[in-house]
Amino acid sequence: MRYVSTRGQAPARDFAGVLLAGLAEDGGLFVPETWPTLSPVDLRSMRGLPYPEIAARVMHLFVGDSIGFEALSAICRDAYAGFGSPAVAPLIQLESNLWALELFHGPTLAFKDMAMQVLGRMFDLVLRERGERVTIVGATSGDTGSAAIEAFQGREQLDVVIMHPRGRTSEVQRRQMTTVNAANIANIAIEGTFDDCQDLVKA
Repeated sequence: MRYVSTRGQAPARDFAGVLLAGLAEDGGLFVPETWPTLSPVDLRSMRGLPYPEIAARVMHLFVGDSIGFEALSAICRDAYAGFGSPAVAPLIQLESNLWALELFHGPTLAFKDMAMQVLGRMFDLVLRERGERVTIVGATSGDTGSAAIEAFQGREQLDVVIMHPRGRTSEVQRRQMTTVNAANIANIAIEGTFDDCQDLVKA
């Protein structure tokens, strides 16, 4: 699987390259060069499987050779093992034709746990295989920072610095971000707005 920039001026990369690069050098976003498809047979074969297995099968179409399928399956199983529902994201019927997908069963109760729990483990694996260590700097107004810190704490191959605007997050989010006791996590409260935090990240 190869990825190209939406602006067309950055070199194509594989999934691991995109994972570590974030944004493309030309300021664009990376998108798949070609979109994978799932046939009706593929979809039927996943019916009834546990969520982590379905996630691994779908993600593998986008990850390609960057992470082997067995390793990706292990990442998904580990990532979702700590969720508060065995279904991970249960689909709850509210009325005859009305359903709700519950995305709040992760460790920080934010929907962003769905991706962050997998992402932290992917980063650790890819960086370990390359013998590299990185520092990720981010800004948040609340739930992104909480989910990122929870997912990345204790990871061996990376450090994370998250900035948030002092007094502008919920008390729960502030506590989630500032009470983690992990050597690779730093949280900084900035006097200002989220935009001020974002400007520091982009500087």
